[in-house]
Amino acid sequence: MRTVAVVGASLAGLSAARSLRKRGYDGRLVIVGDEPHRPYDRPPLSKEFLAGAIGEADLALETDDDDLGAEWMLGARATGLDRTERAVRLADGRAIRADGVVIATGAAARTLPGTEGLAGVHVLRTLDDARALRDDLARGGRVVVIGGGFVGAEVASTAYALGLDVTVIEAAPTPLAGPLGADMGAVVSALHADHGVRLLCGVGVKGLSGERRVDAVLLEDGRTVPADMVVVGVGARPCVEWLQGSGVALDNGVKCGADGRTSVAGVVAVGDCANWYDPHTGLHRRVEHWTGARERPDAAVAALLAHGAVEPAAPRPPYFWSDQYGVKIQFVGHAAGADSVTVEEGSVDDRSFLAVYRKDGREVAVLGMNQPRLFTRRRKQFAAAAA
Repeated sequence: MRTVAVVGASLAGLSAARSLRKRGYDGRLVIVGDEPHRPYDRPPLSKEFLAGAIGEADLALETDDDDLGAEWMLGARATGLDRTERAVRLADGRAIRADGVVIATGAAARTLPGTEGLAGVHVLRTLDDARALRDDLARGGRVVVIGGGFVGAEVASTAYALGLDVTVIEAAPTPLAGPLGADMGAVVSALHADHGVRLLCGVGVKGLSGERRVDAVLLEDGRTVPADMVVVGVGARPCVEWLQGSGVALDNGVKCGADGRTSVAGVVAVGDCANWYDPHTGLHRRVEHWTGARERPDAAVAALLAHGAVEPAAPRPPYFWSDQYGVKIQFVGHAAGADSVTVEEGSVDDRSFLAVYRKDGREVAVLGMNQPRLFTRRRKQFAAAAA
């Protein structure tokens, strides 16, 4: 391959570029990013950066050892992939001809329709989002977080620590039931009540009120929740619109094999936009976690350089973590389909425990709250058993 284009300049794209060089690729390497920023770390945006504990320089993902010899095209949005001409087309009219393409365009935060242009309404996905929200939090007042998932919970925790009045609204009966199951989702989301943060569950949002700036959240049951600012944390959508008509199969992102290969030869996908096949479950899954964005690109790059001639190794079980109200939450595996969950160490009441999920007696996931040492040991055992 003479030219490889990596479309996406966040962690997954940077990891792919590093893997290309590590595996001996010495050709032209072009990295395209729609944001104007160099690669930065996203997890701290909802925590340390939002709280003002770290600055933008601390978010940098590149190190002094990185010598990628890449051409960086930042602030450039991809608009199409022409497989006949082997070209990535950009919004500014440029085209990058490439023998290999790594799709790493990530995901974008979902918004509430009809809130465009209303001041005080935020999402949190990018550095620019975090800058705007941090400035607004400095005003003080009442914060309403719509969505009780991990990002929403982390923002609520940070706003609480900053001394703001916080309410979390979750449409589902139990927050985090999707990733953790209903029982453990209830335990983890109880951290809000432990710290005096209001949690309203099982009710949808009808809309927002306010002329120039938001002043309240209107609920489907008729209640009104006053708000000086609103953070919308209702998930993310994969950024794959630019691939329409390219021949790359799309299904909740870019549909991939177990090594990131797509339906088009010479094109692989990694990161939040990639819907990889999981041989352990027989399903395709998008893994929207930091660890997957760091680890999986190496397998995809190996497949790309070998033109698919290598046997893919099974992806490692997905792992993620969250920090809320001073509690470290860690999870590995898949809770979906588990028929039991058992606390095997510690105490739920103390918010310090290790819980194991099983299906037909087989371990399928592990959750830890404030048990990092025990969890790390169990995670290694879990990964070895899944290999």
